[in-house]
This record gives sequence, structure tokens and C-alpha cells, in this order.
Amino acid sequence: KEMFRSDGNLSLVERLGHNVLKTGLRKISISYSRISLSDIALKLHLPSATAAEYICAKAIRDGVIEAKIDHEAGWLTSSEVQDLYCSEEPQKAFHKRIAFCLDVHNEAVKSMRYPPDEVYRKELQNQAAGKGGKKDDKADEKTIEELIKEMEDDLDE
Repeated sequence: KEMFRSDGNLSLVERLGHNVLKTGLRKISISYSRISLSDIALKLHLPSATAAEYICAKAIRDGVIEAKIDHEAGWLTSSEVQDLYCSEEPQKAFHKRIAFCLDVHNEAVKSMRYPPDEVYRKELQNQAAGKGGKKDDKADEKTIEELIKEMEDDLDE
């Protein structure tokens, strides 16, 4: 223990020990529908059934295992593990992710829209003709107003 402390790895080794206990307890709870706390202590090399009871209670609280402890009889009764993929939860989560991705895609497409061909052609003709003055400004205002109207129509859809 002193060697791990001097290396600065004591907390790592302690966490590893806790993870080994949790994994062992998870495997035991899957393997046995009901097992005595003294047998758990024996299998996990714990000092007593009381220590096994404490570890089991902490694992149940942390969600590591689905089980109940019968304190009077000294048993750990495992709950039946349900197959998550038999439910609709994965489908709902997948649908939610796909809907989000499609929304991002649709918003990106909307933000990259170009003006309609007619408006673009009018602008090119006006630039090629070299027209200037107030008539172009009014034509530009109309095209801008048309663009705003089209954008509002797109948002309404």
C-alpha cells in the first residue's frame, strides 16, 4: 500500500478494486435469481456477510444491479433483467436523433437558397444594360420586396 501511495497510484488501485467488486456482483446477480449474502461474501472474497450486504445495497442504490435485499433471511433476490431492445425506447431515441439531423439539414438548405431565376436574370440584364438612376432603385426595391415576400411564404410552409 505504501508503494502505491509513494507512486501516486493508491486511489487508482482502490477504484480498480471497487470496479472489480461491482463487476463481480453484477455477474452474480445475472447468474443467480436468489443468493445468500454469505455466498456473495465467499465468492467476492469479502470479510463477512455484513460487508456483502453493504456492497449490495450500495450497488442497488447506484443502479449497478437490479435486486432486492431480504435483510431477515440474508438473501439477495435479483430482479428479472428486461431486454431493452424488446421495448420501443431504442426506436424512439433513434427517431429523435434522425429528426434532429433532418431539421439541421433543412435549416441549412433554407439558409443557402438563391433568389428565383427571374429575379437573377433581371439583375443581370440591368447590370449588362448599364442602366442607372432612380428607375433601377425602384426595380431593386421591388425585387427585394419580392424576395422578402418569398422568404415569408417559405417560412409559412
